[in-house]
Amino acid sequence: MARVVRFHRTGGPDVMQFDDLPVGDPQRGELRVRIEAIGLNRAEAMFRSGAYLETPRLPARLGYEASATVEAVGEGVDGFAPGDAVSVIPAFSMNDYGVYADTAIVPAYSVVQRPAGVSVIESAAVWMAYLTAWGALVDIGRLGRGDAVIIPAASSSVGLAAIQMANCVGAIPIATTRTRAKAAALQEAGAAHVVVTSERDLVAEVAHVTGGKGARLAFDPVGGPQVETLAQAMSRDGVIVVYGALATAPTPFPVIAAMQKALTLRGYTLFEFIRDRERLARASAFIEDGLAGGGLKPIVAKTFPLDAIVQAHVYMESNEQFGKIVVTVPH
Repeated sequence: MARVVRFHRTGGPDVMQFDDLPVGDPQRGELRVRIEAIGLNRAEAMFRSGAYLETPRLPARLGYEASATVEAVGEGVDGFAPGDAVSVIPAFSMNDYGVYADTAIVPAYSVVQRPAGVSVIESAAVWMAYLTAWGALVDIGRLGRGDAVIIPAASSSVGLAAIQMANCVGAIPIATTRTRAKAAALQEAGAAHVVVTSERDLVAEVAHVTGGKGARLAFDPVGGPQVETLAQAMSRDGVIVVYGALATAPTPFPVIAAMQKALTLRGYTLFEFIRDRERLARASAFIEDGLAGGGLKPIVAKTFPLDAIVQAHVYMESNEQFGKIVVTVPH
């Protein structure tokens, strides 16, 4: 039997409960893994509350990424053996699989060998953040030396990953934050410039930093009316990549700025490339090289035990964290 976190109705953190379920053997193309640590993601809170990209089929599981050890290998799976230290990456629907559990069945395509020298807790904090950032900044955005990139909500795990990744390619990460509380920490985390949007004008600050040219890329998890401001801060042929919808207000299309500057505004999630083995291999190589060289290093805000999963979600929705929240799974 596996101890599994599920929710039988949508709502706040308190709808999550522990269910004892038979785990069984992995089927063709699957692995059974013993979960050691779980990386929490905003997408899971949105799925739990019924506000995600897909509607949960109740009762529903949760969880996209984890550090784990392989227990059993299904038919047709190569490259894994019992005892392997692995990472589960976000490559499936939570209507099909979920890693909020002490043991889980996962598809083999969502599993990679754990990078050498990366701890159990750190490896649970790597893949959603760095894969999301890689897809937008490197694969789509072709960010390069000297390019300015605006990173709103930069204290999130994905925002911090984007700061580090921008520095790895020689770009100029401009982090934004609503209040001064996290500004110093963002500078310490590698942001070339930090704009506190409640105090300073983002468009003027970006113009100053870029010598009037504007930013070539914006990597935005918020959406909503601020997209108009981002558009004003972009360079000609700039690209605004929107990868989240934290704003509750509608997201306008900034038509005038888009025409004046030939802007591209594009929606994005990592699921557009995660099942492409060639692109995933390139992403994994970039990330593993960055981890080995020290240019990429996940920042863990706080850890919780699995028994405190409700409290961990409450903390995630408080927006107090700086970096990734990780849940540890004792055995």
